[in-house]
Amino acid sequence: MSLLIVGHRGAMAHQPENSLESYALAEEIGVDEIELDVRLSKDHQLFLLHDPTLDRTAGDDSARGLGPAAELTLAELQGAVLDSGRGVVSLAEMYGATSTAIQLEVKDPATVPFLADFFAERPADAARTILTGFNADALHHAAEVMAQIPRCIIVKTIADAEKFDGGWQGLVDHTGSTRLACGFAGLDLPLVQAIHDRGLELHVWPLRTLEDMRAAIRLGVDGTTSDDPAQAQQWYRQSLAEEGGA
Repeated sequence: MSLLIVGHRGAMAHQPENSLESYALAEEIGVDEIELDVRLSKDHQLFLLHDPTLDRTAGDDSARGLGPAAELTLAELQGAVLDSGRGVVSLAEMYGATSTAIQLEVKDPATVPFLADFFAERPADAARTILTGFNADALHHAAEVMAQIPRCIIVKTIADAEKFDGGWQGLVDHTGSTRLACGFAGLDLPLVQAIHDRGLELHVWPLRTLEDMRAAIRLGVDGTTSDDPAQAQQWYRQSLAEEGGA
């Protein structure tokens, strides 16, 4: 099997998350995709940040106590100093600095129409993007306004997906997803086969240990996301060698 290795917010184990340096390191490592997080500023600019505020990733006091990032302009967000030594990265900057496939997680449903406008002017960037997120209605909206861009619905566990009307199948249908991403809990071989039988890719997250990698391979999933993609690649090679020597 071939397993996609996805760099979580770049290569955040070694560089500040959602920074140009983190994305560059992920590409140097040779990840299959980079996962990152998009939000919308007060002046309707798209930028990359996981949390709703700058506080956790602040580099100095200029980024602390500013309140919700959605209530700040892009200039204010880029004027604050994060742990990368600079402000937030705009979506356009990221695409200009990368060449690999991008998993773009929609953190705020308000971004969807602005993403549609962004990608309408950037078809080459759209072609290397998959939209992801936990919000089923946001992905449903994305399917309506950006049908050309594939989607991946994310859940913490498959049990969370089963709470949706129609179970995980209903969730996939509602979002028009071609990929499902979830935690390891509750996954087994028959369920993975059923997901594949629907023509879906299955990704597991997070991958934190060698045993996680062994489980991903045993289950036959299609991809996994790691804070340290170089370590994940090493574990993948080791696990395949173990299987070959068994």
